[in-house]
Amino acid sequence: MKNLISVLLLFTVMYFQVLAQFQNKMDTENYVQYVNPFIGTKNMGHTFPGAAAPFGMVQVSPETNIQPMYLEDGSYNKDTYRYCAGYQYEDSTIFGFSHTHFSGTGHSDLGDILIMPTTGGLNLEPGTTDKTVTGFNSKFSHATESAEPGYYSVLLNDYQIKAELTATERAGFHRYTFLKGGDVNIILDMIYNIYGYEGKNIWTFIRIENDSTITGWRQTSGWARTRFVYFAIQFSKPFQNYGYKRYDEVKYSGFYRRFKESQNFPEMTGKEIRAYFSFQTDPGEEILVRTALSPVGTAGAMKNLNAEIPHWNFDKVKNETQKKWNNELSKMKVESLTNDDKITFYSALYHTMLSPIIYEDVDGSYRGLDQNIHNSESFTNYSIFSLWDTFRALHPLYNVIQQKRNEDMIKSMLVHYEQSVHKMLPVWSHYANENWCMIGYHSVPVIVDAIIKDAADINPVLALEACINSSNLSYYDELGFYVDSGFVPEDKTGSSVSKTLEFAYDDWTISKLAEHLGKKDISKIYSKRAKNYKNVFDEDIRFARPKLSDGSWKEDFDPLDTHGQGFIEGNAWTYSLFVPHDITGLMELLGGEEKFMERLDSLFTMELDDKYFAETEDITRDGIIGNYVHGNEPGHHIPYLYNWTSQPWKTQEKVRMIIDEMYGSGEDGLCGNDDAGQMSAWYIFSSLGFYPVCPGDDKYWFGSPSVVQGKINLENGKTFTVKTINQSRENIYVEKIILNGEELTRNYITHSEIINGGELTFCLSPNPAKK
Repeated sequence: MKNLISVLLLFTVMYFQVLAQFQNKMDTENYVQYVNPFIGTKNMGHTFPGAAAPFGMVQVSPETNIQPMYLEDGSYNKDTYRYCAGYQYEDSTIFGFSHTHFSGTGHSDLGDILIMPTTGGLNLEPGTTDKTVTGFNSKFSHATESAEPGYYSVLLNDYQIKAELTATERAGFHRYTFLKGGDVNIILDMIYNIYGYEGKNIWTFIRIENDSTITGWRQTSGWARTRFVYFAIQFSKPFQNYGYKRYDEVKYSGFYRRFKESQNFPEMTGKEIRAYFSFQTDPGEEILVRTALSPVGTAGAMKNLNAEIPHWNFDKVKNETQKKWNNELSKMKVESLTNDDKITFYSALYHTMLSPIIYEDVDGSYRGLDQNIHNSESFTNYSIFSLWDTFRALHPLYNVIQQKRNEDMIKSMLVHYEQSVHKMLPVWSHYANENWCMIGYHSVPVIVDAIIKDAADINPVLALEACINSSNLSYYDELGFYVDSGFVPEDKTGSSVSKTLEFAYDDWTISKLAEHLGKKDISKIYSKRAKNYKNVFDEDIRFARPKLSDGSWKEDFDPLDTHGQGFIEGNAWTYSLFVPHDITGLMELLGGEEKFMERLDSLFTMELDDKYFAETEDITRDGIIGNYVHGNEPGHHIPYLYNWTSQPWKTQEKVRMIIDEMYGSGEDGLCGNDDAGQMSAWYIFSSLGFYPVCPGDDKYWFGSPSVVQGKINLENGKTFTVKTINQSRENIYVEKIILNGEELTRNYITHSEIINGGELTFCLSPNPAKK
């Protein structure tokens, strides 16, 4: 009997041990395995496969071509657009690994501090992809290339060097294994730029601190016209010799002419220079390189390096960074129909966390818009705000899963405003520069959305002041004329209709903020301005149309054309549906509900000839369904507009079609630029079954979820779960929706209903619920 009891006790203990191990495994599931960083690297996704930490300042990644921004005759080089992130999957050549990259943008900059390991004789020329000009580039194969969040690896075939990359928030870590050994030269290319052109480099300075440490900086004038990047680099092995070549004309060198500066001289200066560091290696030997960046100075870069990588354990850094990624990715736990769907989901989630980037040193020092050095003190400073894209879904997503970061991002926007000589919130900013790209003042809806949803603790008085001043900068895109006359005139500035429509929406969000703060007079002013969208609608043709300053309509108007018709990266068919703050009013302008539904139906079924977007490089055939362009942002809300009609089932149908046709788990899994995470944020929301049609409002409008189940782990400790019944590829229609046990009779869920936690269940069917 005692033996039997002992055996039972033993089995009981073993059972609970196995259960505990299983539970621990469930709690620490490896979400990193579901991310494919190569998604979007083929065609026009403009993503990069290299290593980065979540929201990290360093993105160390390969450059697979060098395409200057301008051709020899001075004309724009269209091929440069393909290399906004420095990498195209179809390429087979690597020129090196640089430390700064945008993710998914449709214009570019960066590509700083390019490092390339080589063997054999020294060659400081990059060469060409076709090898007609030999250089330090190397062929590679995707068969010996791999990428994970926080890690990248490739074999450089020409040199038989295995290159591995990982990163922290402020530093990149390289591990080079020289399979054959021998003479080694590690090239530091300070000429290379993404979107490079003659004259972009203003100055470069490098110091050789000792036989294994260098520091320096580079100033460039490109998309950001006054941009500084400071760095510190350490090698795990002392270099035997070093030197550099200066490619720009030296008109005056003072008394430095007494030195032979090109070899073993501990200072290197010039506008365009390439340096080299020479080593001897044995077969199989490793050389590791640690590189930290700073927006402030080389001392800050060294401080960042010592704080984040104070050792030479590459695998430890990789594992720590991947743990950070796992923590971020685990904020959403989904079950999918297929493993490919799961890869698509978590890769999209990954892409929403590559930018904005932390833009400060470990001690809080950062370079401000005024080019002075500041300290963040009570917040973390961020940069890279692609706001024309990201106000739509990325920042609303952060209000659900990244509230503290989004609060810091908004505080970063507000210090930008305070440092701005224009007293303007960011339009499109990066690296302590406003680049003025795109239109609108879309920091405003980001700020208002967070305040309305009680998702950020920020100064509401300062926020309202910043929003009002930004909306009244008279010399910005004819805002003065807009304020006085109610529309932007096409004969004064291009893209006038898009500007009018987007200003009107932004104004509506200011009215909501003023109302929220009890400022009735201000709210009334901006509520009136929010109706300005009506001033550019031609009721005879029922399209938004450009007006001239005398109030007349522009002649020779084609609502299908995306070029020269008063719109930016879209046409009248798309932009006539951009009134997210007043869908009912829009419906009336278009002739009522029936006409509105007919317009939506036509958009998805008509054919758009290539000639209508031939002059718009941000729109390609890959991202088009009928005349609906999902590959660019202006229409991302459109599939959800059926919710304002008697046919919400068509939203469900269109959303599932877009999820299936416009996204995937392969290299071509993005149908257009990811645009700093906006394209991916659309997918995340839509996969869960709802979308923020109008940021600044607290509603998320229903579609049809593609996940089997999704659990959102909220920062307040609560969870919100999305469940589906009868989920399948065919069952795309919603029969009914149940929130916390009660059936809903509305087509939306509110922000507070999500943040308070609970359970949302979609009952799905192969047939639309037409009643």
